[in-house]
Amino acid sequence: MKEEQSRKRRRGKHKKPQKTQPSLLPKHSTKLHKKTHQQKNPAHQSSSSSSSLKSSSFLDKMKARLAGGHFRMINEKLYTCTGKEALDYFKEDPELFDMYHAGYQEQMSHWPELPVNIIIKWLKERSSSLIVADFGCGDARLAKNVKNKVFSIDLVSNDPSVISCDMSKTPLRPSSVDVAVFCLSLMGTNYASYLKEACRVLKPSGWLLIAEVKSRFDPNNGGADPNMFSKAVCEMGFTSALKDFSNKMFVLLYFKKKENKSSNGREIEWPELKPCIYKRR
Repeated sequence: MKEEQSRKRRRGKHKKPQKTQPSLLPKHSTKLHKKTHQQKNPAHQSSSSSSSLKSSSFLDKMKARLAGGHFRMINEKLYTCTGKEALDYFKEDPELFDMYHAGYQEQMSHWPELPVNIIIKWLKERSSSLIVADFGCGDARLAKNVKNKVFSIDLVSNDPSVISCDMSKTPLRPSSVDVAVFCLSLMGTNYASYLKEACRVLKPSGWLLIAEVKSRFDPNNGGADPNMFSKAVCEMGFTSALKDFSNKMFVLLYFKKKENKSSNGREIEWPELKPCIYKRR
C-alpha cells in the first residue's frame, strides 16, 4: 500500500505544468474601454462637423458680401445713367440684371411693408377691367397678384410675359391703359421721359401711381421738393389726387390725367431726384 502511494507521488512530480491563459480584463472593464472609445469618437466627429459648418458659414458670408457689392455697383449705375445707357448695359451682360434683382429682393426683405402690396390692394378695390402698365416691373409681382390685364415693362427679363424695352419708348398704343404704375422705378437721369411716356399711353382720367424711396423727396437731406415734383407732373396734364408720406420707407404720389390737356407751351422744369445709393458695409 505504501509502495503504491509512493509511486503516485513520483508520477505527480513528473506531470507537466498546465499552461495558464493570459490574464483577461474583466467583462465590466472591457465594456468601460469600449464606452470610452465611443465617447471619444463622437467628440472628434463633432469637432470636424463644427469646423465644416464654420467654413461653410464663412463662404456664405463672403458670397453675400460679394453679391451685395455687385448690387450696390449696379444700383448706383442705374441711378446715374439714362434709360438707354442702362438698357445697353444689361444687353451686354443680361446676368447683371438677375444679379441686380437678387440684391433688390434682399434689400426689400428688410422693409416692414412693400409699396407694391399697397398698389395691389388699391387695384383689387377697383374694377378688374382696368388695364395696367407696370413700368419697371421687376419680377412682375403686380401682374401675378391681380386679375387685371397688366403690361409688365422692364429693361431686361427672362419672363416672356414682360416687355423688354427702354421705358421711355414702349410699344403700347396711345391712350390704351387706365393705370400707369412706377413702383420704386423712377431710376435714371431722364426719369421725366418715363413719365411723359406714361402720360402718352394713359387714357383721359387714367391714374398715375408713383411709389418712391422717401429720402428722394426729402429736401432737408438733398432730396427733391415733393411739391415741385407734383407741380411738374400736373403741368404735364394731371391733377394731384394723393400725397402720402406716412410710411417711413417710401412715399405714395397718385395723380389723375385730365380729360383735356391744356398746353401753355412752356417747358416743364423737373427737379433732380436724389439717387438712392446704398451704403457700403
